[in-house]
Amino acid sequence: MKTKVAIIGTVGLPAKYGGFETLAAHLVEELSDQYDFTVYCSSKKYSKEERLDSWNGAKLKYLPLDANGVQSIPYDTLSIFHALFTSDVLLVLGVAGAWLLPFVKLFTNKKIIISIDGIEWKRDKWPVAAQLYLWWAEKLAVRFSHIDISDNESIQDYTSVRYKTISRVIEYGADHTRANLVASPDDIEIYPFLNEKYAVKVCRIEPENNIHTVLKVFSEFPDKKLVLVGNWNNSQYGRDLKEEYCGFINIHLLDPIYNQEKIDLIRGNASLYIHGHSAGGTNPSLVEAMFLGLPIISNGVSYNRTTTEHQAFYFKDQNDLKNIISQLTDIDLEECALKMKKIAERRYTWKKIAKKYSSLIEETFISKKKTKVYPLISELDRKILDKYNVGHLKNIKLFNELNNTN
Repeated sequence: MKTKVAIIGTVGLPAKYGGFETLAAHLVEELSDQYDFTVYCSSKKYSKEERLDSWNGAKLKYLPLDANGVQSIPYDTLSIFHALFTSDVLLVLGVAGAWLLPFVKLFTNKKIIISIDGIEWKRDKWPVAAQLYLWWAEKLAVRFSHIDISDNESIQDYTSVRYKTISRVIEYGADHTRANLVASPDDIEIYPFLNEKYAVKVCRIEPENNIHTVLKVFSEFPDKKLVLVGNWNNSQYGRDLKEEYCGFINIHLLDPIYNQEKIDLIRGNASLYIHGHSAGGTNPSLVEAMFLGLPIISNGVSYNRTTTEHQAFYFKDQNDLKNIISQLTDIDLEECALKMKKIAERRYTWKKIAKKYSSLIEETFISKKKTKVYPLISELDRKILDKYNVGHLKNIKLFNELNNTN
């Protein structure tokens, strides 16, 4: 019989929008011949007509709650509780329901794999109470899972310093994107900028994604076009920015586009991708832009530098971004585009990602304890270590711990 795997923490399938949803879709597509999947879905996001019993071999279970925001806590909690009766392995995407994991670990034989989804508690969008909960939930997630996943080496560095254990790095795939799509006359009528050179950015409209910085800079370059796709009406921040910048003829503010071919058409015909994210880990929209062969100007935080292997162009503030845009040549952009494509083809394909997840699922049935960063001998009493002239092992520090300035 196949191992039964529950995927918990996504909005659901078929995937509409979001990194976890796309991940779930491709895991099901790649691994359904090996595993019996159940994917938990939010009935709030699917009409009765859209709700399916199964998708590509995976069973779909609907819950009457939102998968995001405050409701993500009961949503993930109910999903975990239900999965205890139906699945062997719980693949939990996000830490919202992590408060339940100690009980699952201590009182059941279910295997738990959890992706901590970047450093969620540091995101500015959360109020203080939510940040405190997520900080606590992250700790429980790492401690009481059999394996925890970081989607970026910089997140792995963070968890190794904070928890002294080694998380597994698995990024996102991007080869579902399609480059070189040709715009039809109808496409050009809807999106006239397709006939011109333009920069593009696709993201949630949140302060931590530095939308305000990008818009301000491009408003000062009337000869350079920007297309920015996002959920403008979901927050006051987004509505204010849309009102402020919708009158600039070189700036095109588009609502979310869920059709993969349409969003690939817009991204794939751009001459530059702007990535403003300052929090999180490996961002799906960034690796997709890389796979499409776009040159990248990115916020210079460690996560983005790791994703692009320090081969993109980086800014830290408005002046930085302005200087980069004004100084880049076509040759610079072409060279960067080639580097981004090469990295993406080497690292960010779904077959490679799915194979890593499959290995972790199998490992949960074998591994007894998480690998610690420090050797066990360093936990012995100093007197014992001194007796055998190895007292220095008590002072082991990680390189990142000694040099971390964040």
